[in-house]
Amino acid sequence: MNRKAKRFGLGALLLLGLLAAWIHMADKNYVYKAIVYNFADIDDNKIFEQHSIAAPAAAQPWPLAQQYNRQSLPQELEVLHKELESVAFLVIRNDSILQEQYWDGYSDESLSNSFSMAKSVVSMLIGAAIQEGKIKNVEQPVGNFLPEFRQGKKASIKIKHLLWMSSGLNWDESYSNPLSMTTEAYYGTDLKKVIDRLEAVQEPGQQWEYKSGDTQVLGFILQATTGKSLSAYAAEKLWQPLGAAHDAEWSVDRQDGIEKAYCCFFSNARDFARLGKLYLNKGIWNGDTLVPPAYVKASLTPNGLIKASDGEKVDFYGYQWWLIPAYKGQEIFYARGILGQYIIVIPEKELIIVRLGKERGERIGDHPSEVLAMIDAVNKMVK
Repeated sequence: MNRKAKRFGLGALLLLGLLAAWIHMADKNYVYKAIVYNFADIDDNKIFEQHSIAAPAAAQPWPLAQQYNRQSLPQELEVLHKELESVAFLVIRNDSILQEQYWDGYSDESLSNSFSMAKSVVSMLIGAAIQEGKIKNVEQPVGNFLPEFRQGKKASIKIKHLLWMSSGLNWDESYSNPLSMTTEAYYGTDLKKVIDRLEAVQEPGQQWEYKSGDTQVLGFILQATTGKSLSAYAAEKLWQPLGAAHDAEWSVDRQDGIEKAYCCFFSNARDFARLGKLYLNKGIWNGDTLVPPAYVKASLTPNGLIKASDGEKVDFYGYQWWLIPAYKGQEIFYARGILGQYIIVIPEKELIIVRLGKERGERIGDHPSEVLAMIDAVNKMVK
C-alpha cells in the first residue's frame, strides 16, 4: 500500500471515529439502526418491539359478494399494482367483499405496516375517549392532560389543533434525513424525550403542516386520560367491537414502552377495512356507537380557516383523515401511509378500498396519483 492510500485510510478511520464519538455524545445511537435498515419497510414489525392488539374470541367475518372476484381488474390497475409492488388489494361494496387480490406471498392473514394510516386510528381513539367521557371535547387544552403543555406558547395548543395538524410545534418531518425527529422517533428508544424537545414556534390553528409529532402528542393524551396503552385502548374500543379476525400489532419504542402513535399499526387488508366501514357508518357498528357521529362528521370536514404553506385554505384534511371533496361528484375520505397504504371510502356507493404495498406513485395536487386511479377503476367496476 502506498503512502497516499495509507493516509487516506487513516483519515477515513479518524473521521469515522469522530463521527461515532459525536453520535454517542449527542445521544443519537438510533442512527446506526437507521443506517442498517436504510428506510422504513412494511415488515418492520420484525425489527421492533410490538404490543399486541387482541382480536375478539368470535370474529365477524366479511360476507363474499355474489360477484366475488368474477370481474377482472382493469388493465391499467393491474399495471399499477405491479409497478408499485402492491401486496393486497380489497374492494368492499354494501358490506360484502367484491374483489380481493394478494401478491408476493401475502394473504388475508398477513400483517403489514399501516405507517401513517395509524394517525386515523389515533383520531378514532380520541373520538372513542370523547364517547366514553374521558375527554370532554376537542376544545380542551393539551395542558389539561400533559403538564409540559401548561406554560408558555404550548399552553394555547388544543386537541383540535393537533388533530388538524396545526399545532405550531417545530417537528421535523423527514424519513430520509437520519438526524430528523421522525427518524429518531421511528428508530429510537425514547419517544417521550423526542416530544419533550418540541417547542411552539407558531400560533396554533393558523397553518397546516403535516407533523407526525402532533399525532404522537395525541397518543400521550390518550394514554394519560385513559390510563391504558394505545394498544390496550384500541383493542377495547375498536378491534374487539369491530369483530377483527386477527390480532394486530403496534410498534413501541422499546420493550414495555410507548406506541409510535403516528405510525406502525400492523394488520391485514380485511381488518383494516373495518375501520373504513365504521366511519362509513358514522361511528356506529351493529347499533353501538363507538365514535360519536358528530365527531366523525367533524373528522371528515375541512376546517376552512387553516391555510397550507402555499396560502390556500386546507380542504384536503380533517381530523387526521385525508379528504377529496367533490371528486367527480363524490365526497371521498381516506387514510394513507407513506408507502401507499390506503383505506379509501366512497360513501355514495357504499365502497371501501384497501391497498397495501411497498411503493407509492407521484402526487396529483394533494393526493397520490394511484388513489385517484383506484377510485376511477373501482367506480367503473361497480357501474
